Amino acid sequence: MNTKVSENIYWVGSVDYNVRDFHGYRTERGSTYNAYLILDKKNVLVDTVKAPFASELISNIEKHISTDKIDYVICNHAEPDHSGSLPVVMAKCKNAKIICDAKCKEILGLYYDISEWNFEIVKTGDSISTGAKTVSFIETPMVHWPESMFTYVPEDKLLFSMDAFGQHYASSLRFDYENTLQTIMDEAKTYYANIVMLYGRQILKTLDVAKELDIQIIAPSHGIIWTKHIPEIIAAYADWAVCKPNKKVLIMYSTMWKSTEKMAVAVRDGANELGVDVRFYNIKDIHKTVLADEILDAASIAIGSATLNQGVMPEMASVLTYIKGLKPQNKSVICFGSYGWAPGTKELTSYVEAMKLEILQPAITCKYCPTAEVLEKCREAGRQLAQKALEA
Repeated sequence: MNTKVSENIYWVGSVDYNVRDFHGYRTERGSTYNAYLILDKKNVLVDTVKAPFASELISNIEKHISTDKIDYVICNHAEPDHSGSLPVVMAKCKNAKIICDAKCKEILGLYYDISEWNFEIVKTGDSISTGAKTVSFIETPMVHWPESMFTYVPEDKLLFSMDAFGQHYASSLRFDYENTLQTIMDEAKTYYANIVMLYGRQILKTLDVAKELDIQIIAPSHGIIWTKHIPEIIAAYADWAVCKPNKKVLIMYSTMWKSTEKMAVAVRDGANELGVDVRFYNIKDIHKTVLADEILDAASIAIGSATLNQGVMPEMASVLTYIKGLKPQNKSVICFGSYGWAPGTKELTSYVEAMKLEILQPAITCKYCPTAEVLEKCREAGRQLAQKALEA
């Protein structure tokens, strides 16, 4: 494995091939917990790893240097997948000082016993000299936690970007040019959709900061390191930050006795008449991770549910609760569904209203089974959604 990031800077993290769930996000390709070692007159460890991988981190560091020779440990992000091994690291790195911002120290103190740790608190614009290199700090609050921070080494044009530009992707190949670009871009999109989507405004501010830096390497906290394809990932983030829509219609539904499914098929048939990209999902067969990914760049969405106990189907409620928290924007929506005696589509509509998305028309409903007239309404809804997609 090639772990050299730049001159005297090395990847010393861990690869987690087996993780499949990241607080509800389905990680089909595993993940990495990236940490980096800067060797200079002052030696610096940038971030740590998830607690179960602490011994691997220590072993990787000791391939280069004794842990008691580390002078600084930078904590860009206090979330346990990056800070979980800090107690082990600080016990080993007896001469090290932790560098983080004030909010990060506060959060670390809520997770761990920090009474014996030596802190240096930094803010945007602060820097330290390690000898031949300068390490500077940029606070990036709510990308995606309040204590988030970037670390930048101007001599190497290297940005340690914390969770930004990351992917949950396990690979023994550390760099973008060593991996299939489509695969890592797909994983970067899924990561953004499921973790970062709701922080679009903060991401745009961060991209403005990044424009002011000369960057030739982006080293995130998860996934591969960007060197050859930085323009592609920066451009993608600019689109994702505003949920820029493609000419795509997403249809997702939950059915009980196939009535809502018949309506969903009619919506699909109507959308297909206009030749747009149509994605069609019975949500019982697909994980919400995929649906968040699809929603990120869909122009228009049809959401359907059968009624259960005067509300939506439980699996649909779960998906919509998840999506609502991600705060998608720039979408047009039509709701539909079947019922027996009390329509549950009111609850569908209330979810969409809470997301502040455009509702194109009142929900389409049918009692028990859809009639030919109802199915034509559904086909027309599909055409309407497709037209919106073509205008995107």
